[in-house]
Amino acid sequence: MTEKQAAERVEELRKIIVRAADLYYNQDAPEMSDFEYDLLFDELKKLEAEFPGLDDPESPTHRVGGKASEKFEKVTHPVRMGSLSDVFSEDEMRDFLARTAKTLTEAGVPEHEILWSVEPKIDGLSVSLTYERGRLVLGATRGDGTVGENVTENLMTVAGIPHVLPEPLDLTVRGEVYMPRGVFEELNEEKERAGERTFANPRNAAAGSLRRLDASETAAARLDIFVFNYQTGSLYADGHEPATHEETIRRIGELGFHCVGIRAVTSDPDRVIEAIREIGAERDSLPYGIDGAVVKLDDLGQRRIAGETPAVPKWAAAFKYPPEQKETKLLSIEANIGRTGVLTPLAVLEPVKLAGTTVSRATLHNIDIIRERDVRIGDTVIVRKAGDIIPEILGSVKEKRTGDEIPFAFPETCPSCGERLFWDSEEGDSGALRCQNPACPAQLERGIIHFASRGAMNIDGLGPALVKALIDGDLIRDAADLFTLKKEDVAALPRMGDKSADNLLSAVENAKNAGPARLLYALGIRHVGEIGAETLIARFRSVDALFSATEEDLAAVEDVGEITARTVRAFFDLPETRALFEKLKAAGVVTALAEGTGAENENSAGSAVFEGLTFVLTGTLPTMTRPEATEIIRKHGGKATGSVSKKTSYVLAGSDAGSKLQKAQELGIPIIGEEEFLAMLGGE
Repeated sequence: MTEKQAAERVEELRKIIVRAADLYYNQDAPEMSDFEYDLLFDELKKLEAEFPGLDDPESPTHRVGGKASEKFEKVTHPVRMGSLSDVFSEDEMRDFLARTAKTLTEAGVPEHEILWSVEPKIDGLSVSLTYERGRLVLGATRGDGTVGENVTENLMTVAGIPHVLPEPLDLTVRGEVYMPRGVFEELNEEKERAGERTFANPRNAAAGSLRRLDASETAAARLDIFVFNYQTGSLYADGHEPATHEETIRRIGELGFHCVGIRAVTSDPDRVIEAIREIGAERDSLPYGIDGAVVKLDDLGQRRIAGETPAVPKWAAAFKYPPEQKETKLLSIEANIGRTGVLTPLAVLEPVKLAGTTVSRATLHNIDIIRERDVRIGDTVIVRKAGDIIPEILGSVKEKRTGDEIPFAFPETCPSCGERLFWDSEEGDSGALRCQNPACPAQLERGIIHFASRGAMNIDGLGPALVKALIDGDLIRDAADLFTLKKEDVAALPRMGDKSADNLLSAVENAKNAGPARLLYALGIRHVGEIGAETLIARFRSVDALFSATEEDLAAVEDVGEITARTVRAFFDLPETRALFEKLKAAGVVTALAEGTGAENENSAGSAVFEGLTFVLTGTLPTMTRPEATEIIRKHGGKATGSVSKKTSYVLAGSDAGSKLQKAQELGIPIIGEEEFLAMLGGE
C-alpha cells in the first residue's frame, strides 16, 4: 500500500470509527458489532504505526470513545480511565505475552515470576466510585477517559456498590455496571406485554438505565456491577499496598463490592489460552454479558516496569470474541410493505437465543441479499445480530439441505392492499419493488408511526401498538385524523383509560405547533430528511409554497439534488397530498414560519456580517428554530450546510447536539451557542 492509499484509508477509518463511537458510547445505539468496530480500530492503529507521518494526536486511537453528557454535571477523573488494546486471535495473544515477558526479563525479572491473570471482560458501562472516610461521595461514568458524568445518585441504586465501607478508607475503584441477563429478559417481557419498544441488548439497557435523570428509573432496572481494580487511595487502613491483582480483587471483595472472577493466575502461556477458551465456551451460560477475556500482569510492580502508552497500558490486553452466531431453521419469508411503499422480505425463524434475546425474525433487506446468500425457505441458516442489535442472516448451511427447500419469489401484488407492485430503479443499486397506492394500510400504519416520531411531530406516547389500535378501531385514516380524536374514543381502546387519553390528546395538541420543517419531514417524503426539510422551509417559508414550486425551483435549493426535487414535486402533485394538507390546516397545524421570524422575505435587507462564513446547525436552540437561524444566516450573507467539514466556519449548537458537535470538536471548528450567534449580529 502506498502512503497516498494509506492516507485515504486512514481518513475513511477515522470517520467510520468516530461515528460508530458516538453511537455506541453517547447514544447507546450502535450500528455495528463490537467485534467489527475493534477490527477497524486495530486496522487504523496498524496503519498509523506503519506510516508515522499519518498519525495525528486527534486520531480516535489516542482517546476513549465517549464524552460527557450535557444532562449531568461533568467530573474530571483523578486518574485517567483508559481502555485496553485488543487482540483477535490466539496468535496475537501469544505475541503480546512474549513481547511483554521480553520487556520484563530484560529488566531483570525471572521468567518463572511473570504471572498472568485471566478474567471475563464484562460488556457494560465503565464507572469509577470514590469514597471519603468510607462513604461513597462520587460515582462517575468514564466519558472520554478524562471527563465523565456525575451519576452518583443513580449508582447508589446499583447492587454490589456499598454506600458505606466497613472501614473509613479514602479510595477510588473502577468497575463495569451491567444488567443481568435474567433482569434483561424480564424487563423485555414486560415491555412486550405493554406494547412498548424492547431493549436491544443488555449493554444498551444498562447504559440507558444508568443515565436516567430520575434515579428511581435506574433502580427499577436492577443493575449490578463487577469491580476490577482500584485507582487511587489505599485498600488498607494502615496504608499497605496490595502486591498483586489477585490480592487486590480479594481485598475489594472483603470491602463489600461485587468483584470480577479471576479464571486463572499462571506463568504458562498455554494455560492463558486455555482459560480464554474456557471463558468463551461459557459465554452463553453466564448470567451476565461478556465480549472478551482480559489478560493482565498479576504483579503490580511488574506493571510499572511494562509501562503504558498515552492510550493503553502495555501490561494488559483484551481478547475479543467474534460476534455470537447460531444456526436455526428458516421457516418462511414474509413480504412486508414499509412506510414509503418499498417491499422488504422478512425471514421467519425457528426461535433461537442470540446476544441476550430470543430471535424469531430477521430482515433480508432485498432480493439481492436473498440471491447472493442463496437463502431458501426450509434452509438451516446462520444468524447473528449486527451491532448486537439487528438480527441478520449470514447465509445458509448448504450441506444440511434435504432437497425440500423452496427458493423465494417476490409477489406481483402488494400483500397489504392487493395493488400491483412496480420496480423502482431509484431504490439502491438494483432497485426495489414498490407499492404506489397511497391508501395502502401497511403504509398508513408505518407512516403514522413516522409522523409521530421524535424528529417529526414528536407526539409523546403514540407508539406502534397505539397507532395500530387507532387504525384497527377506524379512528384514523390519515395523519390529520390524529388532530380530531375524541377523548372517549381513545379512552375506550385497550390499555388506555382517561388519564392515558388525556396525555395523548395533550401531546397531539402540542404537536400542532411543531413548525413547518418538522411537519414537512413528518409527511415522509422520500429522500427528505430532517436537514432537507429545514433547508426547504428556510427557502420557501411554508409547506403551502411547495405546492407551486417547480422542480427547477426545488433543485436550485442548496443541498437539494435532482432526485429529491423530483420526489418532492411528485408528492405535492398527488391529489391525496392536497386533501391531507387541507385537513391539517383546518385542524390548526402550523404550516408556515411566523411573520417576523428569520428573514421576512428573500429580498429583505441584511448586513454582510456573515459574508464568506459557512455554518452548520445542530441540536435545539433556546429561542429559535433551526430553519429560522438558517434564514438569518443567509439574510446576512452567510451559508448554512448540513455537514461539518474543514471548510465550516462555525457550528451553531443547541441542546441535544449529536455527532456534528463531536465532528466539529475533532476538526477544531469553533462552536457557538445562540447567545454568541446573536452577539455576532450585534444583538439583532
